[in-house]
Amino acid sequence: GTIHLFRKSQRSLVGKLTHEFRLVAADRRSWKILLFGAINLICIGLLLMWCSSTNSIALTAYTYLTIFDLFSLITCLISYWVMMKKPSPVYSFGFERFEVLAVFASTVLAQLGALFILKESAERFLEQPEIHTGRLLVGTFVALFFNLFTMLSIKNKPFAYVSEAASTSWLQEHVADLSRSICGIIPGLSSIFLPRMNPFVLIDIAGALALCITYMLIEINNYFAVDTASAIAIALMTFGTMYPMSVYSGKVLLQTTPPHVIGQLDKLLREVSTLDGVLEVRNEHFWTLGFGTLAGSVHVRIRRDANEQMVLAHVTNRLYTLVSTLTVQIFKDDWIRPTLSSVPIANNILNLSDHHIIPMPSLKAADNLSPVTSTPAKPSSPPPEFSFNTPGKNVSPVVLLNTQTKPYGLGFNHGSAPYSSVLNQGLGIPGMGAAQGFRTGFANVPSRYGTNARGQPRP
Repeated sequence: GTIHLFRKSQRSLVGKLTHEFRLVAADRRSWKILLFGAINLICIGLLLMWCSSTNSIALTAYTYLTIFDLFSLITCLISYWVMMKKPSPVYSFGFERFEVLAVFASTVLAQLGALFILKESAERFLEQPEIHTGRLLVGTFVALFFNLFTMLSIKNKPFAYVSEAASTSWLQEHVADLSRSICGIIPGLSSIFLPRMNPFVLIDIAGALALCITYMLIEINNYFAVDTASAIAIALMTFGTMYPMSVYSGKVLLQTTPPHVIGQLDKLLREVSTLDGVLEVRNEHFWTLGFGTLAGSVHVRIRRDANEQMVLAHVTNRLYTLVSTLTVQIFKDDWIRPTLSSVPIANNILNLSDHHIIPMPSLKAADNLSPVTSTPAKPSSPPPEFSFNTPGKNVSPVVLLNTQTKPYGLGFNHGSAPYSSVLNQGLGIPGMGAAQGFRTGFANVPSRYGTNARGQPRP
């Protein structure tokens, strides 16, 4: 085959991932995350061993929360990587959507783990195994300590934003109702429980409380079925907590407009439509590019005499307060003067029975024309500037003849008189006395420059 000496070597997928990981590891802020990730892997290994030795499915469900913490640490690393990367020709809007994709994947995997726990718990109800409580309580406190320490020590920007922007879970709502009752008795706790608790801290505490109740009931009454009930409760709490976050991040991936900014966007668009020179604002589309970043595009139609750069500056200035990534398409109003077309004449203008519309022959057969019905004009002379509804030269000519002398309530006598002036391109108007003309209202009736009886243009 052909040997290309200067072709760049293509990196494999593993090579590209290694290169990007080195880029992230070069930042000292990521060292803390990598350290917590290593400790998390050790804790997951220990907890899975204790789950196998105790035969507790409730502890397994709680261990899945530690695995979710590992996903959140990976999401935090991706967030640091996104801040280092700049937009490229392939990713013109940047790499912020990778954060959204990481949050969506983490929450969906947590829900899949909860569904797996529900399936295993349904099987255990048929045949409940014996639960060993030797390391059940130890594993509970180790997982609780590490989860809380990780959530409170690492500032995870993507999950912090999603937990505040997404709708509240049913667990948060129930705890909020309980907190209001407690804060009514002890007002000093309002800063801790209100307005709503962190969903990740809340599920960690609720899961640990369920495992403690399981441990006590098994130790006192050997009631092993409570372990399965606790596993179902932890799985339901996990699913209920992660579902609103999955919905929110999924809507961001689908490029929908956030509901909380629709009112502000409508107000800004109304302000833009009232700017000087703006005729219409259309084809507007706004969507969430990343967490806290809004992108949009809009078409603005302006007047023909408006300054494009001035209108663009004003529109951008108004929308940039809310939309950080904005594309504005400015185009001027494109209108064409209406062409003359033969349309039916309205009956309320003149009675058609009083006038006859006679088609005139072409210029070549103009020998039989009467001087009364011909208008002297040069064929090369341009139409006057004040004329309206000027027909083209290729339109079939017609002549309006008044065969009867009939008053129209205006005090004018109609008769056959020579034309007093040249209007438009030879449009015949019946004379009104010696110096006045009467306009019949046939504005759309075409006409043509005429000749005299001898076929020569009149001087």
